[in-house]
Amino acid sequence: MRSFRLVLAALALSGCARSMPSLTAPGLAASSTALESSTAMPLDFTVKRYPGGESHAISSDRGSVVLLDVWATWCEPCKDALPMYQDLAKHYSARGLKVYALNVDEDTRAVAPFLEETKVTLPVLLDANAEVSEKVLRVRGMPTTVLLDRQGRVRYVHEGFAEEYLSKYQAEIEELLAEPAK
Repeated sequence: MRSFRLVLAALALSGCARSMPSLTAPGLAASSTALESSTAMPLDFTVKRYPGGESHAISSDRGSVVLLDVWATWCEPCKDALPMYQDLAKHYSARGLKVYALNVDEDTRAVAPFLEETKVTLPVLLDANAEVSEKVLRVRGMPTTVLLDRQGRVRYVHEGFAEEYLSKYQAEIEELLAEPAK
């Protein structure tokens, strides 16, 4: 955590600060993590919905598999990822998948033009000051995709995005959808 803050401070001093460092920076590679479900605690946080500002508690999605895509308007790979996640939502929603685009932009005025440009209609959640992304999800860069099981536990985390990862995401979604709701 301390090194994360040092990186942000250095970026701020250089005039290049964004709300979070980008994984598209040279030397950083995409990675994924599978987590043991028996030791994970269900997530419990509340954020605002875009554009109306209504509260959304992630705990209200228990019983569904949830894909959270943490993104920002300044993130180039996010422009590719969000439309594909929208396709996943259409394909799997009837089986219990919910997909949310969790935005970390400090200024939300760029969200509407971004969504219009990418033709994305996914539900957008706002993470003011990246509080949830940084402290709860421990996101290190953009985009980061988090898959939650039906109990609300983090099961898979993917940093970065490339189209060839999509089949892996589909396999993980299929696995989580096949698990019984408790």
